Amino acid sequence: MFGLGGGELGILFLVILLLFGPSQLPKMARGLGEALREFKKAQREIRDEVHGDETPSKPADPKPSS
Repeated sequence: MFGLGGGELGILFLVILLLFGPSQLPKMARGLGEALREFKKAQREIRDEVHGDETPSKPADPKPSS
């Protein structure tokens, strides 16, 4: 994960804990989760819109006129 090992992640978590305090961590994690969810939703909507326009439209009458 970003080239960080377990020790580096532990130190990073400890620094964040010291800076913001234990009461702020759940709020920050919740906000990050909601932001990621909204980003993925927007990404999915854009992908569906782009791929939806590329599909060829089928003719209304599949039987050939003879």
